[in-house]
Amino acid sequence: MKRAKVALIIKRSAYRVQVEERKNGRIQRLLAAHDPTVAHLRAAHEEHEATVREVKAALAVLGVEIAFEGSVGEAFDARGLDLVITVGGDGTLLSASHSVADVPILGINSAPKYSVGFFCGARRGEAAVAIGRALRGELRRAVLTRMQVCVNGRVVAARVLNDALFCHVSPAATSRYIVRLGDEEEEQKSSGFWIGPAAGSTAAQRSAGGRVIPLTSKRLQLVVREPYTPHGERYRLRHALIPPGTTLVVRSKMTDAKLFIDGPNRTIDVGVGDLLEFTQASEALTVLGIAPTRRWGVDQDEPATPAPRGAAHRDDHAR
Repeated sequence: MKRAKVALIIKRSAYRVQVEERKNGRIQRLLAAHDPTVAHLRAAHEEHEATVREVKAALAVLGVEIAFEGSVGEAFDARGLDLVITVGGDGTLLSASHSVADVPILGINSAPKYSVGFFCGARRGEAAVAIGRALRGELRRAVLTRMQVCVNGRVVAARVLNDALFCHVSPAATSRYIVRLGDEEEEQKSSGFWIGPAAGSTAAQRSAGGRVIPLTSKRLQLVVREPYTPHGERYRLRHALIPPGTTLVVRSKMTDAKLFIDGPNRTIDVGVGDLLEFTQASEALTVLGIAPTRRWGVDQDEPATPAPRGAAHRDDHAR
């Protein structure tokens, strides 16, 4: 029987990075003083490390080949794999998703008390069962729309799962740009805007006043941050739901702007006159262990009855 092949992406905890690797003296002193700003650092690290050991032990028992093992931010080739497994929280899964096309991904929340795991289909203590069921095609799944971003006609991000933030490099400066959607066009001044697919509507889009839209929606959502309208006018494109096949076009009026993709670590410089285009990506992402009906504020679904082999795909897409 052919051995299953997986990629394993493991978060590096803040404790590991700051204390074990960088030998950060200030954080070491704060830990020794039991300062509340670092109160959970060691506990979260220990819980995470225990989950990593659990996942690796489960893979060994299941006879699974780890074709690639890496950390957050490392690109990898997912072609030919049976599964991508992430150990961390949502940020770890988001990072790994940029390397994934049609291979399913399973997130394991390694420290549920300390990290957000909305996209994680399992948590510590569930790794062996979840991985086994994932490889047998028995886990529920959600197929999530992603977003493509182009700058001056060049694709700069083809697999955005959560959101993109466009704004001035300084958070204290006004963001100036011209936005066009269909026949509607207007100049705006604001703190920038968020745009992303349904999967990101529970995060920054919601915090900025956007709607939480169903995970299975194929629409993108635009949410302008702190629009500057000193004379009482109201922007027509302050908030918009963008249907599939439609492109939001933005022209920068700033010499120093940035585009942040799925968080703070992946950035693109944008200058005056640059043209940005946001549209639905051609590649969706299949996330295992979560129901398409998962709601904001709930990071675990009700237990599902295992689907018969061969029926999992049909049942889950029909919900």
